[in-house]
Amino acid sequence: MAVMKVHRDSLTVEFSSRESVWARRRSVTVPLAAVREVACVERPLRETRGGRMGYQSFFAKIGVWGVFTGTRQLVAARRGEPGVRVVLDRAAAGADVDEIVVSHSNAAGLAQDIARGAGSAAA
Repeated sequence: MAVMKVHRDSLTVEFSSRESVWARRRSVTVPLAAVREVACVERPLRETRGGRMGYQSFFAKIGVWGVFTGTRQLVAARRGEPGVRVVLDRAAAGADVDEIVVSHSNAAGLAQDIARGAGSAAA
């Protein structure tokens, strides 16, 4: 599954080789200053909205959602594992997505790390 890493001033999501086919990228890095909101979500599969370019099954979603709507989401989520939802300022992020939704076994801790980093980046 995708790995989300918090660096001093950036947030990186790295996809496995199989996931990168569906996500259409190997990784994405955004500055923490572009993070507008971060939350731990119990059911990340339910966070997706709109049309998709990617993979969807009963157990996982990987790719880009919101293709035909206003909010584009980069998703790598699986059933039974909590996740992190990160809302971005697309212009400040320099990315082609507005949100990132990723499953993570320690979603609460990761969300805190992102929020802490985004707070210090904004200061």
